[in-house]
Amino acid sequence: MKTILITGSTDGIGMQTAIELAQMGNEVIVHGKNENRGKEVVDNIKRLSNNDAVHYFNADFTDFNEIRKLADAIKSSFPKLDVLINNAGVFENGRIILPNGLEKTFMVNHMATFALTIQLLNILKASDEGRIVNVSSMAQAGTIDFDNLNGEKYYDDYNAYALSKLENVLFTYKLARELKNTHITSNCLHPGVISTKLLHKGWGSGGASVEEGAKTSVFVATSESLTGKSGLYFVNSAERRSSAISYDKKIQERLWEISLELSKLNNPFS
Repeated sequence: MKTILITGSTDGIGMQTAIELAQMGNEVIVHGKNENRGKEVVDNIKRLSNNDAVHYFNADFTDFNEIRKLADAIKSSFPKLDVLINNAGVFENGRIILPNGLEKTFMVNHMATFALTIQLLNILKASDEGRIVNVSSMAQAGTIDFDNLNGEKYYDDYNAYALSKLENVLFTYKLARELKNTHITSNCLHPGVISTKLLHKGWGSGGASVEEGAKTSVFVATSESLTGKSGLYFVNSAERRSSAISYDKKIQERLWEISLELSKLNNPFS
């Protein structure tokens, strides 16, 4: 039995991923930002999977303090974490600047993923084979302007989302290099164009089922064929090339440094 945390798992692809991983007999940690909703989802997953090893943890990903508390709570509750699936994400139709000064899409989709992952590395290292799985998208930006990470110069909702999905891939590849002499792998994926609240908010109706959307996350999290394989991008459970810019190591490094600075975290590899 693996211990698996799925962020943003009280609806959509994340919830379906949690259901399927619980049905496979894993210990599943559900994360959301609404306590009542979270408890309902956990009860439902327990019923559907006939598995009582399902837990709920609450944290608002717009707040670094809540992310730190979440990481601390998980570290004190579980001796190890086998898989971290960074699934939480938002699409915002306007520029929202949070109390911490960061634009909401950038904060929730990239910075929260970055900060939580860095703070959970020690319990991932306690696993025989830790896996970090970042849910990105094929909607990755082809360029990155480091002077516009917060939409300071211009803001476009689709561009902000696409930029955050590129950042997920840049982070995945940098992390894979840093972790190459450990038992932890770092991979990312495009789940497909799936009928979720996020899709409807950004693109209107349409999209495939959440069952289709969860397939690649479950595959990357559990497939024995991926043991020891790291720094890869998957579409339809198959390895693919991500956007050309995502392979630029200088850009990966710069994003890493900026992310450490904004999250006020120490470099775990220095």
